[in-house]
Amino acid sequence: MSLFSSIKNAIFGEDQAESAAPAAAPAAAAAAPAAAPVRQPIDVEAVLSAKPGADKLNWRTSVADLMRLVGMDPSLDNRKELAKELGYEGPLDGSADMNIRLHRAIMKALSMNGGVVPPQMMD
Repeated sequence: MSLFSSIKNAIFGEDQAESAAPAAAPAAAAAAPAAAPVRQPIDVEAVLSAKPGADKLNWRTSVADLMRLVGMDPSLDNRKELAKELGYEGPLDGSADMNIRLHRAIMKALSMNGGVVPPQMMD
């Protein structure tokens, strides 16, 4: 599983498509197409704010604190890997610029995957 998927699953919950086991259906029902479940948008800020320890971390702007909050190791190696996953093309040096851009990229990716993210966390 990718590092971004780990963050997304920590916020959105396990992907229903991956975790749901197919249910046995009667033959008549099996022939009818099933409607895809409608996934409600997830308020990313509300979910993260409710996590234990959120009030003691600067997760709204710090990629390291965001990773800590969702139970991930915020080591430079993990941040480099996450940056590569999200298409960051700048120096992978752990600089403040890299970390700021990486945090924004995570928030944008969460938004693109059904999360509701405050604009100031993506700009």
